[in-house]
Amino acid sequence: MRRRAIVWFRQDLRLHDNEALQDALRNVYEVIPVFVFDERVFKRQTNFGFPKTGKYRTKFILESVADLRQSLRRLNCELIVRVGKPEEVLFELAKEYKTSWIFCNRERTAEELKVQDTLEQKLWSIGQEMRYNRGKMLYYTADLPFPVQHTPDVFTQFRKEVERIVPVREPLTKPDKTFNPWSVEVAPGEIPTLADFGHEDFELDSRAVLSFKGGETEGLKRLNYYLWESNLIKDYKETRNGLLGGDYSSKFSPWLAQGCLSPKMVYHELKRYEAARGANESTYWLFFELLWRDFFRFMAKKHGSKIFQIGGTRGVADPKWKNDPETLQAWIDGKTGIPFVDANMLELKHTGFMSNRGRQNVASYLVKDLGVNWQMGAEYFESVLIDYDVCSNWGNWNYVAGVGSDPREDRYFNMETQAKRYDPNGDYVRHWLPELAYSPV
Repeated sequence: MRRRAIVWFRQDLRLHDNEALQDALRNVYEVIPVFVFDERVFKRQTNFGFPKTGKYRTKFILESVADLRQSLRRLNCELIVRVGKPEEVLFELAKEYKTSWIFCNRERTAEELKVQDTLEQKLWSIGQEMRYNRGKMLYYTADLPFPVQHTPDVFTQFRKEVERIVPVREPLTKPDKTFNPWSVEVAPGEIPTLADFGHEDFELDSRAVLSFKGGETEGLKRLNYYLWESNLIKDYKETRNGLLGGDYSSKFSPWLAQGCLSPKMVYHELKRYEAARGANESTYWLFFELLWRDFFRFMAKKHGSKIFQIGGTRGVADPKWKNDPETLQAWIDGKTGIPFVDANMLELKHTGFMSNRGRQNVASYLVKDLGVNWQMGAEYFESVLIDYDVCSNWGNWNYVAGVGSDPREDRYFNMETQAKRYDPNGDYVRHWLPELAYSPV
């Protein structure tokens, strides 16, 4: 058995169902867990000038890293924390401590690929290697009935080809014994603060749907609450388009996005619930949403950087779309004059969260009504969302803008109709715009 290896934690901030961690524990004696706050992700801006990681998600990630450190300490191990460029920081650690491998769960989109490829090349120069695992999805590519490059571009076809014939593998359990002690001394490093990344500390807005706290501990707690304690899952399909409160949907997305919750864990807990309390359309619908999440990841694998380009995966762009910072800012600030849009945008601005129904509506309004380049909206969401997930965010914006995998041509959301259907009494609009009397739009 080789003596020592690094486990590079990325967007897999958990001990349960963590393949890279389990692979390392099987193959080396000393496991050194490391998390690197990439300065390009936490200190730089997007193309259109937004902070790449805004304060809401930064706080959630800081909490998640702190929770992971505490969990590892209970296993007599330390999480090494650094700030910098992962391909440089990890290379220096590997060189200094003479590790054999760096284990990590593979990422698939451009920025993450560049980092892991550069690190891999640097490791080769000192006779070390990367060991990649899969940690983000329900399904393994090896289990699919088609190669990734032949993944259907329409979700319904993907779902029909996959859901009934491909099993979801069991999640791996948490390590159940203490880690072997290190024979080297490694400075653990301090977990940064919001201020270190240019953000002021903030209090949770009293109007927020939920107090999202980062970490595996909180993610598992939310899973248990939504399924077992509250039994809310049994009505999920009927309530999922809600706008107010913490219980209308699962709200698992922030923990899934940072890997504090494994989708396989959610799925198998759902199956356990169905066995104990019965299956219905609502329990299926949660699985359906997890399928969408996988679908967007397969689209990103298949189409690569096309998901970020103005023409999307279809390679078609509306020539009328414009880069219009002034109109975009009015949309961001909830000052479009359309109360249903403005209420949703104010919720996002003040909490870092917005319902799925709200996201579809405000995205459609920006692109189809205001004629603004959808990439500007996608980058704003990337900056501010507490549950930003690269594949889901850009995949959904492709979909709404009509440049992605939507079988319907010119899908359009009428704001008046949507407001009447999903906020018929104006409760949501009043919640965020109390100065307004109810308007159906």
